[in-house]
Amino acid sequence: MELFTFKAFAFGGELDLNRLAAKLNITRKYRWEEPMKLNPVTFSLAAGNDEERVYLYYFGGVVFLNCSGDIIVRFLDSIPQYAESLKGQIQLPYREEYRLEIDPEREPAIANACAVMPRYNLAFLDIICFVIAKSVALERIEEKIDVVFDEVEGLIANLGRGKLELPDRDMARLASSILSFKFTSIAHIMVLDKPDITWDNPEADRLYTTMASLFELNQRYLEIKHKSETLLDMTDVFTSLSHARRSARLEWIIIILIAIEIVIYLMQLYRGH
Repeated sequence: MELFTFKAFAFGGELDLNRLAAKLNITRKYRWEEPMKLNPVTFSLAAGNDEERVYLYYFGGVVFLNCSGDIIVRFLDSIPQYAESLKGQIQLPYREEYRLEIDPEREPAIANACAVMPRYNLAFLDIICFVIAKSVALERIEEKIDVVFDEVEGLIANLGRGKLELPDRDMARLASSILSFKFTSIAHIMVLDKPDITWDNPEADRLYTTMASLFELNQRYLEIKHKSETLLDMTDVFTSLSHARRSARLEWIIIILIAIEIVIYLMQLYRGH
């Protein structure tokens, strides 16, 4: 039996693989959906006989294949010197683990923590890395959007007490965060996209479809989308109320100015008599 272990983490944001490649003296260009596969010790492109590999994705996912804890720690300590966007990310709270067992004597099986395949195929490794990298990246977005929900909940509580103290700048920041969640989950993480290999390889397609279902990628994406739309609707309400409050304030200012002008006019008439 042959065993492959996977450990996935999510960085705080996206990762520019082409800029990273230039720093590592790698000449090839990477498409948006294509991972960078490195030897975690030498930081060179992984060769076909490398048992230890690290997969880096544009959307900030990183997956270690057959890497010990020491290698993972050394890699995470060293990678920021090649990628400035990763500096200061000491802790990576979003993580996922998986195993792949190659055993010709067993039937194929795919579960939450482990998959069994009768024969080795590099596509299996790529698909598992892709799925669990998506999973941890979604976890990062889920936590951030929950933080925004808590912030909006506080605004709703203030609104219930008749208070709405949210400057336009903060309102724009809130709307920007919500739109960022939608864009990141669709464009960066590519939740709705399948790897190219699945179109030509039925086994690979079955593995991806099953794992995507087990990790609930589509359901989690739909939940993020629903929460984002709900938050945008709430933001529209806050914006409308804020504009109405500003309009009312301007109307009162105009009324007060007119009243002052009338008082001044009456005083001038009185002095004239």
